[in-house]
This record gives sequence, structure tokens and C-alpha cells, in this order.
Amino acid sequence: MSKKKKQDPDAPKTGKDLARSPRGFPDRREGLIHAQAEMIDRVTSVYRRWGFEALDTGAFEYADALGKFLPDDDRPNAGVFSLQDDDEQWISLRYDLTAPLARFAAENWQTLPKPFRRYASGPVWRNEKPGPGRFREFLQCDADTVGAPGPHADAEMIAMAAEAMRAAGAGDSEFVVRVNTRRLLNAVLSGVGASDAGTHLTILRALDKMDRLGESGVADLLGKGRMDDSGDFTKGAGLDPEQVKRVLAFAQAGRETRGETLEALGQAVGTGEEAQAGLDELTAIARALEAFGCPEGDVAFDPSVVRGLEYYTGPVFEAELLRETLDEDGNTVRIGSVGGGGRYDDLVARFTGEKVPATGFSVGISRLATAFAISGNIDALNGPVVVLNLNREDPSDALRVATELRNAGIRAEAYMGGSGMRPQMKYADRRGAPVAVMVGEDEIAKGVVTIKDLKEGAKQAAAIKSNAEYREARPGQFEAPRSEMIARVREIVEAAE
Repeated sequence: MSKKKKQDPDAPKTGKDLARSPRGFPDRREGLIHAQAEMIDRVTSVYRRWGFEALDTGAFEYADALGKFLPDDDRPNAGVFSLQDDDEQWISLRYDLTAPLARFAAENWQTLPKPFRRYASGPVWRNEKPGPGRFREFLQCDADTVGAPGPHADAEMIAMAAEAMRAAGAGDSEFVVRVNTRRLLNAVLSGVGASDAGTHLTILRALDKMDRLGESGVADLLGKGRMDDSGDFTKGAGLDPEQVKRVLAFAQAGRETRGETLEALGQAVGTGEEAQAGLDELTAIARALEAFGCPEGDVAFDPSVVRGLEYYTGPVFEAELLRETLDEDGNTVRIGSVGGGGRYDDLVARFTGEKVPATGFSVGISRLATAFAISGNIDALNGPVVVLNLNREDPSDALRVATELRNAGIRAEAYMGGSGMRPQMKYADRRGAPVAVMVGEDEIAKGVVTIKDLKEGAKQAAAIKSNAEYREARPGQFEAPRSEMIARVREIVEAAE
């Protein structure tokens, strides 16, 4: 079988070739849009209940304000999407909601309550390779505390993250918030001689891929490097086999309970000052989590968690969706990480010159909604009631009926196309309409409307054997006095929700 010829990206596009969306920028229809909006509402309700206030920053930031905290590099368009403004300054689409918060806090620090507790939601953009559940444009929903030192503030974020996951729709045993601290990571990396920043960051990014690549894939990235399925090669950290073994031993020191993991970590990281500081952090977080009443199943200490962004300085945490499902091809799908955060005490200091403690957590709304959609937990929304237009010369009757329904608070539309009865019914089906309403000359003369319950009609039609029987039965269809139309339609619509 011959392989499909790869198209020349520079060739001029014509016709259907022009209708294409850029990779990582998905189109979203009503069901997913509403599911994401509801998810944001539920998560932000949790943040508000914990005492956080809303803040909305613009989509663009100056590239130099993002600085070295870009996902991949510190130059425009490496990890971010950038353009040059008319004043010749580079501005970049925000790659998360935390870096803009740091800039806002620095600009307004003198007038803000301290600590400053804010939540935010909205789209972010990353100029990186897309993949399953990984987009270049996606929605996040964050909460952050700026100006609060100490592990109790981190523990609050972790406990609130678990509550946010439940509010978003994850049930018992369907998620876990995994917690680690950069202090322990720093101690381990120092022990294997990873002293320069480049090697340090490469190791962190390798460990951050443990859930996707497994032990062998991460071992390759810690060593010489790894080639992915597409043939792209990623250079590794250059550790020797013994050093790789030590890093992996630390990353896999997690146990069943938080207490057991602390004991295992004590043996894995040694007795240095940084190692002891990291153990003290996790011990204090464990005590605070008990005070918050956070179950062991909701939050686990996991030394493999590192978080890829460079700005984290202390505890880091990651929310993982544990649910597995099958895609349309029958393959097992597990989305994995759907949120994360940590402590970033140096981020505001870029602007102020003074260290300002900060900690935060972000729910990846797009990834979480994608996971729920794959597992069938996002129901298709009902469309509007469709009023069929049986008089194409004068649609006034259909327009009046649709207006009457809308005035009663029922979502409704009059058919605006130019097709006949059968295509109009097909249109109502494709719109997901629960009800079709027909008002023609016969109905007007009798003072009635014809109402078709499309959901119930489909169920009844499944049991009908012939077209003649179908035409005779007209499943789900009945007449109602015009005065009863609103009540009868509302009854069907509410039953279908």
C-alpha cells in the first residue's frame, strides 16, 4: 500500500484545502462550550467560598515582563506567540495566568490587601507541539495567594484543589492531587552533580513526563536522549547510568500514605540542609491537610511530581484524573494531569527587587472537559424548539409562534431556510430540538398547533415496522389548543433536560 503523499506546506491552497484549522486550536461546539463554562462556574465558586476575589488581566503581556519564565526559552516565539507592537516592543500572548498576576501585583502592591488572594479564568496560549488533550489554546482557572509564606498556605491550595476537582465533576477515586517539593528535588540533583541550570531544567522536564512516558522513557531523557514516535529527537540531561538510577529511585519513593512516603523520602534524600528543609515542608503540609480534613485518597505525596515551569521554588502539586475510558477506536485513554501549581517566591521579585512569597493552583479546564467528553460525561445539550415554516410565502404565523415561546422563557426559533416539510424535520433533528411545532392553515382554522415530541417520537418509531404504520401512527405527534401550547411544550422541554 502506497503512503499518502505529504502536501507541500508552501504550495498555494485552493478550494477545500483552504478550510483547515491550525493544529492545537480546536473548534468547539455548543455542548463543550457550555460544559466548560459550567465547569469554570463550579470551580470559581469553590475559590470564592475560600475567600478569593476575581481578577482579569489582558491576553497580551510585554515579552520582557514574561522574561526567563517562558515555557521553553527567553526570546519571543519560543514557547509563546509574540508580535511586535507599533512602538516596536514585543508583546506576547499570556502562556498562563500566573505571570500576569505577578506583574499586576508588582504594579499595585502598595494598594493591595496582603496577602492578596485572587482567582482568574480564561484562555492562555502556548507555542508548542500539540498532542492528545494538549492544545495551543486552552482554558485555565487559577487561584493564587501572593504575600503568604509558609507551608500552611501551600496546604490550603492543595486542599482547595481537591475540592475544586470534585466541584468540576471528578468523583471518589477518580482523581488525586500529588504533592512534592522542589527542595527535595534540588537536594537529589545536587547529589548527582547536576549543578548548572540547563541540566537542572532538563532533568525537571524529564521527570515531569513520567506519567506519559513511563520509567524507560524518562530514563532515556535523563541519559542521552529520546526519539519520539514522530522521529523527533530530544536531547537528554547526559547523566550516567548510576546517576539516572539515583534520580529514578527518588522519583519512585511514593508509598500508600503520606506518612509512609515521608519515611521513604527521608531515606532517599539523605541528611543535607536542603533535604531536611524539604522534609520539614512536607511534614508541615501533612499536618495542615489533616486540619483541613483532606482524605489520603484525595492528596498523596509523590516525589515524581516536578511541574515543568521554571518559576516554582518550593512545594509543587499536580491534579491527575485517574479515570480511564475507551476512545472511538477502542483504545484505552487516560488524560492524566488536568491541573497543577506550587510555590513561586521569586516571580514578583523580578519587578520589585524584593522577594514576595506566593503560591497557587490552576485547573486545566480544556483538558478536564476533554477527558469528561471522551468518557461520555458531557451530555449533548438540547437544542431550541423549532417552529416549522409551513407557508414559505408568508412565514408570519411561524414567527409569531416562535416569539410567543421565547416570551414565555422557552428557547425557540422559527425555521429560516427555504426547504419543505421533510428537510425542516431533518433540520430540527440535527439541531437537537426536543420539540417541533407546526402551525399551518389547518391548525389555524381549528385554533390548534401540532406538537411533535422528537425524543419520545424517536423511541416510539424504533418499534414501528413499516412506513405505512409510521405515517398512520405519527409517533410522538399530537394536536393541542393554541392556548395550551406553552404549557405542553414546556412540559416536554423540561422532561428532556
